[in-house]
Amino acid sequence: MEPAASSPSRRTREAAEKTMALLFFLCGMAAVAFVLGICIYLIVSGLPAIRKIGLFPFLFGKTWSPKKELFGILPFLLASIAGASGAVLLGVPVGLLTAVFLSKSAPRRLASVIRTAVELLAGIPSIVYGLVGMIVLVPGIQRTFGLASGAGLLAAVVVLAVMILPAVVSVAETALAAVPREYEEASLALGATWTETVFRVSLPAARSGVATAVVLGVGRAVGEAMAVILVSGNVPNLPGSLFTPVRFLTTAIASEMSYASVGSLHRMALYSIGLVLFLFIMGINVLLRAFLRTDRTSRRRPGKS
Repeated sequence: MEPAASSPSRRTREAAEKTMALLFFLCGMAAVAFVLGICIYLIVSGLPAIRKIGLFPFLFGKTWSPKKELFGILPFLLASIAGASGAVLLGVPVGLLTAVFLSKSAPRRLASVIRTAVELLAGIPSIVYGLVGMIVLVPGIQRTFGLASGAGLLAAVVVLAVMILPAVVSVAETALAAVPREYEEASLALGATWTETVFRVSLPAARSGVATAVVLGVGRAVGEAMAVILVSGNVPNLPGSLFTPVRFLTTAIASEMSYASVGSLHRMALYSIGLVLFLFIMGINVLLRAFLRTDRTSRRRPGKS
């Protein structure tokens, strides 16, 4: 009687397992489908303008003038690269050191307070960052450096550096917390200091998670529009200095899409900017994954020999 009674329950469990496996598969395929859908839409919408303008005039042209039908995005492209690079250079070290402190040495109460502050930073809307930057940061830069206007690349870099902190801190802290305790104990037992253990053992062991944090930070910095449009000056200039008013790729789309007529070359060029943004982020992900794969391979070779 027991095998007969257990058979239906076993079949029920197997059916539930297959159902959940199918559900997980469908969710994973949905994510892939969304990415493919966005990619196809951007390609279909963005390629016509690139064909009419020309790839090199579009990417390397220095003049953006819809009235004259001149659509060169080099100032936008360089401004986005400079802004994202500056934000990463400022935000990633601060975020990593904060993650190290939270995961390795912070008292529980203090760590709880800092995590709450980081979560609040993540929950603040982008437009609020832009408003605070416009009201506080831009006038401060103007007074400090004696400028006619404080809106420019430097203000955008500072705002973006603050905005990427939550992603960098949370992901890096999770990666550091997953490092086996035995690694650190072995390092300390061999005579290494706590600082040496963190930077030579913990961080290298968590480098895949740290790399993910950097990618998320770069993606947030490159893709931000509303906060940047309020503090960058929104002028299509080449970024000659930190104080130059600039326009990013995202702010070009946000500021001009509302009055670009449907079907016009201007509107199609804005879709092309979106395609360039998408390919830029994809390129960063591919390069970083290739770097991590190469680093893992180089680390394994001495062990095999």
